[in-house]
Amino acid sequence: MKLTVTLTVNGRPVEATCEPRRTLADFLRHDLGLTGVNVGCEHGACGSCTVLLDGATARSCCLLAAQVDGASVTTVEGMADNGALSPLQEAFRRHHALQCGFCTPGVLATATELLRDHPHPTEAEIRAALAGNLCRCTGYQHIVDAVRAVAESSD
Repeated sequence: MKLTVTLTVNGRPVEATCEPRRTLADFLRHDLGLTGVNVGCEHGACGSCTVLLDGATARSCCLLAAQVDGASVTTVEGMADNGALSPLQEAFRRHHALQCGFCTPGVLATATELLRDHPHPTEAEIRAALAGNLCRCTGYQHIVDAVRAVAESSD
């Protein structure tokens, strides 16, 4: 049995069929080709699958595609503006806030929500917001520096 899921993904309407048990992460990756959504732990603990769902962060490995029918999803691919990196993506590049890049899409989604809701976070607030995203490469300092740079540039 297949069902039809209708979403807005990265600003574009999408309609596709999938198995009822298909996770949102697998739907985005395999059915829509949005491979910026990474799957690490497959139970929501690592944060690598984090996307923006109707503007709020969500773990796409813990949701079924059918559960989000009618919603708006933003992945890392949708954060760029006409092919140009967003200010946050550019800050990650400039501050060396990524190494292997596996965690980066989820961290960017989390930082996007943080900066939208709290434009001038302290370092402690940035670290608290990112606590649910595991990174094994950077030690987080460069990530924190990038988020702080964007916050400071919005003054």
